[in-house]
Amino acid sequence: MKAFWRSMTGRVFLVLMLGIVASAALTQWLAVNERQRTLSRYRDYHALERVEQLITTAEVVLPEARGQYLRVASKGGLRLEPIESLGAATQPPTEFSRALGARLGADYLLTPLAGRPEACDQPRQSNSIFGPTQWRGTCEEILVRMRDGQLLKLSVLPPRSPPPTGHNEYAVFLPFLLSIAILAYLVTRMTMRPLKKLAQAAKDLGNDINHPPLALAGASEIRQAGAAFNAMQARIRQHIFQRTEMLAAITHDLQTPLTRMRLRLEKVRDEDLQQKLIGDLSAMQQMVKEGLDLARSMDTTEAMQALDLDSLLDSVCADAVDAGQRVELDGRSTMAMMCRPLDIRRCLVNLLDNAVKYGQQAQVAVERVGGAARIRIRDSGPGIPADQLARVFEPFYRIETSRSRSSGGTGLGLTIARNIAEQHGATLTLANLEQGGLEATLVIPEYYAGK
Repeated sequence: MKAFWRSMTGRVFLVLMLGIVASAALTQWLAVNERQRTLSRYRDYHALERVEQLITTAEVVLPEARGQYLRVASKGGLRLEPIESLGAATQPPTEFSRALGARLGADYLLTPLAGRPEACDQPRQSNSIFGPTQWRGTCEEILVRMRDGQLLKLSVLPPRSPPPTGHNEYAVFLPFLLSIAILAYLVTRMTMRPLKKLAQAAKDLGNDINHPPLALAGASEIRQAGAAFNAMQARIRQHIFQRTEMLAAITHDLQTPLTRMRLRLEKVRDEDLQQKLIGDLSAMQQMVKEGLDLARSMDTTEAMQALDLDSLLDSVCADAVDAGQRVELDGRSTMAMMCRPLDIRRCLVNLLDNAVKYGQQAQVAVERVGGAARIRIRDSGPGIPADQLARVFEPFYRIETSRSRSSGGTGLGLTIARNIAEQHGATLTLANLEQGGLEATLVIPEYYAGK
């Protein structure tokens, strides 16, 4: 779940979900407020009608019976009751008092009283998801002087809270939220699926330059991006093919003159000079051989096969021991993988040869870590300066300044090993050990179901 929220799919889904929910909540809030304003305007108009009717009817009722009439007629949010004298402060005319005065005429004196009734500020229960609300319509007290001089106090109070209906807006909002979540997920999936395919195609391209082109489908922008990706893959494949062919041709064509030179060196009478020339020629032939190996390491035409990694390690280490090298193997990965067997073997052999050449021995440890196998090859040599750990992977780069074959080689072994590792989605790193020596760590992912 954590990985989902960190992915582009999760983030787009979250943004869509929050945006739609926020828009829906804002729309609902505006609708509720507009409904309340409409209700308050309607009630104010209805209150004006009723107050006008109460006052005009009270005018024709006998003064001794007026109090009884007012007690019976005052219902709901309207209260009209006689008072003896004005004992409260007044305030300027309000919108409601001016409208009422215009209806009653100049014979009636209306004076709004200062202060609000307590009922005006009490929250009213509501079935809305926004909780209790406060009445926003007219809520005030007005002093009314009748034609005969009697004083009446008019109280316009909020209406009663609606009784519970058993209808809960959450029961409507939750299905609405669920439908929004489903819609946002479908939109997110539809949007992100082409990007996932493009990312997977880029990953497959890193593992196999000859991977089939990306199928063009979807919106025009996605098809355009897919076509550009396929064109890029074709250009990269052509570039690698041309470079590999050129390097292979050069190194292959050098084999014939080098062989003739070796035959002619047999006729040199000076043995000391002959041995020096043969040594140089052997170095040149080895460089040509490793150049061919480098060209082959960039060639990905070998078919991928399922291979038992432990069997391969046993075979490589056994061959090294048979060749007189001090190599020890410890651990098991119990993992099968999809790989190019010859390339993986060449990668492991180069790492073992490098360890034995500079450390006189190699200790190989293999273990399974999650869905990958981690192979560590340690030696007891001098190690590599920290500032050159990355540069040793460059072609023809050697730490030694000498060109002696016994000390430095051609500088292609680690380059070839890294090329092969990257083609299999693996990582190859070097690190100096605290007790001395160098450790090469090869982490190979599992592309095939393990045993």
